[in-house]
Parts: sequence; C-alpha cells; structure tokens
Amino acid sequence: MTNEKEVVLYTVHGATVTLTLNRPEKRNALNDAIIDNLKSSLRKANDDASVNAIIITGAGKDFCSGADLSALQKISDASVSENTEDARSLLELFILIRAVAVPVIAAVRGRALAGGCGLASACDLVLAADDARFGYPEVKIGFVPAMVTAILRRNVSEKRAFELLTRGAEIDARTAQEFGFVNQVFAPENFAAEVQAYAGQCGKLSRSAVGLTKTLLYQIDGLAFTEALAAGLDVNVIARLTEDCQKGVARFLKKE
Repeated sequence: MTNEKEVVLYTVHGATVTLTLNRPEKRNALNDAIIDNLKSSLRKANDDASVNAIIITGAGKDFCSGADLSALQKISDASVSENTEDARSLLELFILIRAVAVPVIAAVRGRALAGGCGLASACDLVLAADDARFGYPEVKIGFVPAMVTAILRRNVSEKRAFELLTRGAEIDARTAQEFGFVNQVFAPENFAAEVQAYAGQCGKLSRSAVGLTKTLLYQIDGLAFTEALAAGLDVNVIARLTEDCQKGVARFLKKE
C-alpha cells in the first residue's frame, strides 16, 4: 500500500523537476495527502534556483481520475465550514501553480477527469499523449467544477467552456488541442521522451524572463487595456535591470 510520503514522487532531470502522482491503483485520485504533497513539492522546486520547469504527471495508465471515494464521502458528510476548508486547500494549489516562477507542465496520459482535468487545466502548459482523455463529469452527480471554471474560462472560449462544464462528456487529446486546452499532442510510445525534451527547452531560456512573463500574463487577466500596458511597462523596466537581460544584451551586441 502506498505510503503517504510517497503519494507524490519528486525526481530531478537536469533543470526539470517531475512530480508524479503515485496512486496508480486508484488512478491517481486526489485526496488530502496528494494535494498537500503537491503544494510542498511545488514550493521546494520553486525555491531551487537551478530548476527551470516542473512537470506534473501520473504513475500508471492515467493522469488523475479526480477525487477519490473517501474524499467524496467526506464532502457528503461534512459541514459547511468543513467543506469550505476542504475546497480552500485545492484553491491554494491552483493559486500556487500560477505563483511558481517557472512553467508548470501537465503531462497527461490516459484519463484526466473531474479534479484531475482541473489540475491539468491549472498548469501553465498541457502536453498530452494521443490516447489521453479529458472531461468534467461532475454535473452527472449534481456537483459543480466551480473553481476550475475560473481557470477553464481563461483557457478556452466561453462556448467551449460551457460545453465542457455542463455536458459532462469526455473529449480526446486532439479535440482538446483544437479547443485550445492542450498545447501539444505526442504519440504514446514516445510520450515520456517528448515531454522531457519539451521541458528541457526551458533550461535554455532565462529563468527570470520566463518568470516575469508568467507573472505579467496572469496579472493582466483582470486589468483594463491601459492598466495592462502600465503593468507591462513596469515589467519592461524590471527586466532591463536583471542580470540575465544585461548579460544577454551584452552577448548580442558582441555577436553583432
């Protein structure tokens, strides 16, 4: 039986950290232990200046099937305040993924359903095997993927978001890419290597520039046009003063 300390495996390959949901016998269903371990692992990776990308993936055949049975039982038995605290933990995970300075990449094989699909959509980038499946079946049991709605609405069009959230149907990887939900689709037999190669490209980029860009991109979501430009001006000035930018400009001028 999986030990609580092992529900998320933390491995390092070059400048890439891989966080593997490690409950394959439960299709990597989410529970308190996985969510807590994901948060602590994300903070650990973020604090390591040598890390340029984080991959979240699942052990076994599936990425994540959503909440496990014990979590669903807890929802049905809990009070309002207990349910609020339980939901808040997932909210903190979603916020943390956006707060981490480096790209967080969901590497999806098999099924990413309900909360598992929410976890994938919360990541900055989604890479999928050609046989991956995505879906939000919550409406079938009278539940609402409520916090995920804020994320999905920023990933796809309003019409696509409505369809995905209210019909409860699964879609394949190619359809998810067509919707704008998935960035890249790879053949299943080459998936692990393709994901590592994709993430490895982050190691060739400026960590500070990528981090500033990520922060700005998400910051301007709720801003008016002129305010977004002003935020961009601030980041422009900050970027000019970074060591990476100054060294990069010097190399460019020397080459010219």
